[in-house]
Amino acid sequence: MKHPYLEAGEVVSTHGVRGEVKIYPWADSPAFLLDFDTLYLDGKPYPVESIRVHKAVVLAKLRGVDTVEAAQALRGRVVTVDRSGLEPPEGSVFIADLLGLPVYAGEEEIGRVADVLTLPGNDVYVVRGEHEYMIPAVAEFLQEVDVERGLVRVRLIQGMRTDEN
Repeated sequence: MKHPYLEAGEVVSTHGVRGEVKIYPWADSPAFLLDFDTLYLDGKPYPVESIRVHKAVVLAKLRGVDTVEAAQALRGRVVTVDRSGLEPPEGSVFIADLLGLPVYAGEEEIGRVADVLTLPGNDVYVVRGEHEYMIPAVAEFLQEVDVERGLVRVRLIQGMRTDEN
């Protein structure tokens, strides 16, 4: 199911004395956040006055946040973005769209996507139902990922079920 907003990071600190916030991005690249004119914190829109990447974080000056104290009050808040008009690269999906989708092995529902581990080699889908499965997100095991229809179809092999010997 596609959500209208995507969680994109977290305000982790302040920067400077003029109310800039330091955002730890949850996207593949911090530059992802540079494309947005408005960031949302707790559902409240904050128009972006300036934004830039600094090392592995994003520094943003948000309208109405003009002091270090106001910026400090936003610490720990999750940053969301409006996804309208935003599509992932060809062959990719947003993790937020996968969470909660039912997962089928053949015609049998084995659980739902509970988490996606982003690892150096490839992502791994954590599927929880009667059992828990760790399924590498590679073509050999992912037969179908259809966010529009709301399902994931996989091919299981021995060792994917976490309580198997």
